[in-house]
Amino acid sequence: MGQEAAGLKPTSARDRPDAATRSRLPRRRQIRKTFNNLKITVFCGIVTILVLRGTVGIGSLAGAGGDAAAADQKVVEDIDRILREIRSDSDPDDADQIPFGFNSTAASLNYTSAAVLAAAENYTLGPRISDWDEQRRRWLGENPGFPSRTPGGKPRILLVTGSPPNPCDNPIGDHYLLKATKNKIDYCRLHGIEIVYNMAHLDRELAGYWAKLPLIRRLMLSHPEVEWIWWMDSDALFTDMAFEIPLDRYAAHNLVVHGYPDLIFEKHSWIGLNTGSFLLRNCQWILDLLDAWAPMGPKGPIRDEAGKILTANLKGRPAFEADDQSALIYLLLSQQDKWGDKVYIENSYYLHGYWAGLVDRYEEMMEKHHPGLGDERWPFVTHFVGCKPCGSYGDYPVERCLSSMERAFNFADNQVLRMYGFAHGSLASPNIRRTKKQTAKPLEFLDQLNLKAGIETRG
Repeated sequence: MGQEAAGLKPTSARDRPDAATRSRLPRRRQIRKTFNNLKITVFCGIVTILVLRGTVGIGSLAGAGGDAAAADQKVVEDIDRILREIRSDSDPDDADQIPFGFNSTAASLNYTSAAVLAAAENYTLGPRISDWDEQRRRWLGENPGFPSRTPGGKPRILLVTGSPPNPCDNPIGDHYLLKATKNKIDYCRLHGIEIVYNMAHLDRELAGYWAKLPLIRRLMLSHPEVEWIWWMDSDALFTDMAFEIPLDRYAAHNLVVHGYPDLIFEKHSWIGLNTGSFLLRNCQWILDLLDAWAPMGPKGPIRDEAGKILTANLKGRPAFEADDQSALIYLLLSQQDKWGDKVYIENSYYLHGYWAGLVDRYEEMMEKHHPGLGDERWPFVTHFVGCKPCGSYGDYPVERCLSSMERAFNFADNQVLRMYGFAHGSLASPNIRRTKKQTAKPLEFLDQLNLKAGIETRG
């Protein structure tokens, strides 16, 4: 009935010679899954024995000595062999399982559990790609209608942001998510940047801090015409609507992130850089970096174990599960020869500006300076780290965070509204007032309303 209603012709078993075979698939699939579950049960028992052998030393108890490192390696090899055997019998319709492949980053983390090490080494964001630069070059040549540069000759940028798929725990949080989104749309519209807002978890293993990694990878591969992917957290606001990122400065680099080299490489500080706003070039090097970065992020034992290792190696880091920011710092420290040359640690302007030291100074900035500077005089980005307006918890009182976000939004919004002859009555109020008289010849005054002009605001 449903097919007929939809205008589709019903199909009989006679029209489908393989219908009988397909009807047996659910039964066959169920038997296979039951068999795999039995194998996994046996596997868990074997893992327990292997881990005991590797940590307690069953061989030495039997009187046979041996190298501990060799024993640990044998444990990993045995576990990996068993995992491959189980996966070889998996059902291809068991859906959306990510392909597995070896990743060397996990091995460098020195996981205490062999089982966790094996799982981390086998995690990957997707099929291994080794010739992306060539694939992308060829695609661009075959598709001239999708150039990697804008009509003005600038590299094409895709700004990426997002929020969880569910409503905020705090209802007003949705209102401020909307304001933050409007802020980003305004900046992108003014500067010819495309924007993607994501609300889907593309990889159920990489939730929370880590959700950006699979999203960035998918967008890189789906949009070869984009030269730079720019990730920006939902709680970060543009507060200098005139400033433009100096992309020419990064011609020899593939990753641009706000931070301080001395804090990272000398002090090993866990806040030496910030991944709330950073740029990645669409290239093979970034795919390799994501492949090395992601294995620390799968939720559960892997993320917990990695968190302990990050806390032990990064100065000042509290004890909690692995986060993407700490993991990136750890990668740069432990594999500096591999990644360091292509990473630009930016601090000449505020690609990330910590909100607590900025929001109360906006009036002073408006008196002394003007948009277009991007630094401490007029911050490019104000990032509300620790506020979590959408969540039920945070590091700061909700009232303080929301009032500060209101000020930041209105500070930026004034720079947009002035082009239409309006401004907020004060940075604490959503109400606006007219700042320019209407005229029958508006184009004569258009130059006076440019983005880099000074901003005047009451109160």
